[in-house]
Amino acid sequence: MPVNKRSKYRGSRTCGGGTHKNRRGAGNRGGRGRAGINAHRFTKFYLEEGPVFGKNGFVAPNSRKVPTIDIGTLDRLADALLAQHLASEEDGAVVIDVSALGFEKVLGSGRVTRPLRVSACAFSEQAIAKIEAQGGQANVV
Repeated sequence: MPVNKRSKYRGSRTCGGGTHKNRRGAGNRGGRGRAGINAHRFTKFYLEEGPVFGKNGFVAPNSRKVPTIDIGTLDRLADALLAQHLASEEDGAVVIDVSALGFEKVLGSGRVTRPLRVSACAFSEQAIAKIEAQGGQANVV
């Protein structure tokens, strides 16, 4: 009785690989590299590399992520920003310069419970509507 593979397959032409044609070329293993990424090897690439869906990992050279903050987050942090002198209060409204906090755009998620005067490079339409509904101002710098 053979003990290991070396002696088990001694004298065998294909060493357990089926017929002699089975181990020829890359067609037997479904192609080389990323072949079949959206077809027969989809689950393997999806689990290993995430959802790429035909982009092949391409990232546009001029694209960049814009640092954003939600208006609801600003509303919740207003008291802490006032205490740290990162915001001021004028005429009952909290004045916040978002670019001083390291953000460029204000998004409209969350609730606004007080008048805010927010200065930023860009605003979403929903953020402007929520700020002005409470009697605040959205200033584009």
